[in-house]
Amino acid sequence: MGPLGVMSSELQWVHIRTPCCHHIVLHRYSAMVFLEAEMSWNVLISPSQLDRKGLLLRKAIIVRLLEDVTNRRASKEHGYYIAVNQLKAISEGKVRELTGDVLFPVSFTCITQKPMKGEVMVGHVDRILKHGVFLKSGPVESIFLAEKSMSNYKYIGGENAMFMNDHSKLEKDTAVRFKVLGFRWMEADRQFQLLATIAGDFLGPL
Repeated sequence: MGPLGVMSSELQWVHIRTPCCHHIVLHRYSAMVFLEAEMSWNVLISPSQLDRKGLLLRKAIIVRLLEDVTNRRASKEHGYYIAVNQLKAISEGKVRELTGDVLFPVSFTCITQKPMKGEVMVGHVDRILKHGVFLKSGPVESIFLAEKSMSNYKYIGGENAMFMNDHSKLEKDTAVRFKVLGFRWMEADRQFQLLATIAGDFLGPL
C-alpha cells in the first residue's frame, strides 16, 4: 500500500512550488486527488497547557490545529482541509497581556483535497431536479450534473424522481463515476462548486 492507503503501483507524484507553500505533493488515483501542503498559522494556547518539557504544548498545538482545520473547512488556495499531517516547527510565542494566552507561529504539513479540471471522481446522487442532478463526493458537497451532459438519460418525475436510459438509472444515493468539467470557489459558503459530466467511457452509475 502507498500513502493514504492507495496502491503504490497506481500512484503518481508531482511536486509543485507555490508562493504560499514550500511545496505541494500531488497524489493522484482515479477518484481522489490529495495535496500535501506546508502551511504556517498562528495558534493561541492557554497558559495551563504550557510545561517545561514542551510535551503538553505540542499536544495542545496539534489539537488546536485539528480544530482550526475543521472550522476553516476549505480555502480557494489549498482546497478542502482533510488532516494535519506533521507539526514541523514552533516559533517563539507572544503573550497576550489581558488573558495570558500565548500566540505561537507554527509551521506544519496538511493533507488537502482540491478539485482539478478533467479529474475523474466518484460520488453519490444527493438531489434530483428536472434540469439535472446534484452530487456529493467526500468533502465536496456541490457537484452539478446537467441534463445535457447525461447523454441519453431522460427525466422521470414523481415522488422518487430519477433519470433513466435503456441500461441504468440515476436516483437518490446512486454511486456515480464522473469527470470534472470545471469548478469555481464560493467564498460565502467556503466551498467549491463543481460542474460534472458522465459523457465518456467508464463514466456513469456504478
